[in-house]
Amino acid sequence: MERAAELENNNNNENSSTSSSSSLIGGSVRQEWPTIDGPLGLSENDSVWYARYFFIFGFLMLPLLWAVNCYLFWPVLIHSRSFPLLRPYIVRSAIAFAVFSAILGSWAVTFVVGGERLFGHTWDELVMYNVADKYGLTGWI
Repeated sequence: MERAAELENNNNNENSSTSSSSSLIGGSVRQEWPTIDGPLGLSENDSVWYARYFFIFGFLMLPLLWAVNCYLFWPVLIHSRSFPLLRPYIVRSAIAFAVFSAILGSWAVTFVVGGERLFGHTWDELVMYNVADKYGLTGWI
């Protein structure tokens, strides 16, 4: 019995010393990384360069880069006070991708739901499945 109480007391002392030393080591100093892959990722300067160019090239008919920008720099997007040079590009990319997705989604829903009832006779000119018939390209088959 005495041995069990002594072992329990030693375990409590070890746990308290371990937790206090771990709180001193990692408790107040927390390393933050700008990319999702942590220490294997980019430095902060490289991250700013990539985020800026992903944001700019998203306007050149590549809006998927805005989504990639948000995914790659997800830690910057969630932590509002981290990386002040990088954050504006990531937030703007998120907003731009949300707007692009809303426009593309509403366009797709308009054509799927509305169809010929919504567009009337111009529907035949808007759809792409009859282009070959329209220009006589099916005669050679």
